[in-house]
Amino acid sequence: MVAHGGTSVAGSFIQTLPLVTRERGFVVEAMARAKSLFPWLMLGADFDNDRAFMNDVVVPWCRSQSMEVTRSRADKKNDQAFVEQKNGAVVRRLVGNGRFEGIETAQAMARLYAAARLHVNFFQPSFKLKDKRREGAKVIKRYHPPATPYARALEHPAVAKAVKRRLRELYRTLDPVALMAEIRDAQSELGARVDRRGGNAAVPKQLPLPNTATFAKGLGKMIETGEPRATHRRQRRGYKVRVRMPSMLDPHVATIESWLSVEPQLTATAILARLIQRAPGDFGLSQHSIVQRLLKTLRTKTTHQLMAGKVKVEKVGSHAVVPAGPTACDQTKPSASPG
Repeated sequence: MVAHGGTSVAGSFIQTLPLVTRERGFVVEAMARAKSLFPWLMLGADFDNDRAFMNDVVVPWCRSQSMEVTRSRADKKNDQAFVEQKNGAVVRRLVGNGRFEGIETAQAMARLYAAARLHVNFFQPSFKLKDKRREGAKVIKRYHPPATPYARALEHPAVAKAVKRRLRELYRTLDPVALMAEIRDAQSELGARVDRRGGNAAVPKQLPLPNTATFAKGLGKMIETGEPRATHRRQRRGYKVRVRMPSMLDPHVATIESWLSVEPQLTATAILARLIQRAPGDFGLSQHSIVQRLLKTLRTKTTHQLMAGKVKVEKVGSHAVVPAGPTACDQTKPSASPG
């Protein structure tokens, strides 16, 4: 299964096969539906150790259908590598990582998979590993020429001629552009229902039926614009407006800048010592951090002004002096809290 719970696994959400929820009875129904869609007989089912599969309902049903049941070994996650690779290459690429809930959403997802099943199996070529060998620390792999699952089925000697004939008849009735339009339409509906925060699904808008001709004309433009699919489009959230709190250093900023214009090497400890002498009731050693932040902000601003040529450096004796500017109301002051 592939979980469509978004950022949370709490509650009930859709699982690809697709299932409305994780329940053994639904697993049997999904397997029966899949069995009817295969062009050949299902002779076996290989599960992982999930309780949704390995239970007293699914396993007896498989055996009643003359299907051999095998499972992965304990603590051997790579036993399902050939299955898990399709989770990203097919399922996540089609559906994304959002959260989906409800029967109507499951129906839309089933419509998406119905079109994607035909498009992937009949029109999407893929590589298949032919052999691999190791030369020292290097692994050399060779692949068969890219081919669709449909083409591989026609070339396989174990597939009956009657099955190949039915596959050819089905292939003649398919239009890849119409299938792609159906896929995009189903993705748009799912994109209107997705909620990436794990809460209630959004109410979908009524979408128009896909127009194959219009869709075919816009295929080239879609590639140029690079617009993400509706199932992968992130919802835009407004930025939180942060209100700057008044700082106890605001009345002393001009004084601190005058000190720095004469003695640029002053540290936060020295500045704090002078502030304690000026206002012993307001300042203490606990304000060292906010003085450090203010000092860093003032020096950063002065550096930017020097690079922009807005501040003239004067040389008095053997010291370079940077004149202080009016900064009491400057927006770059640090957001230090009182105390």
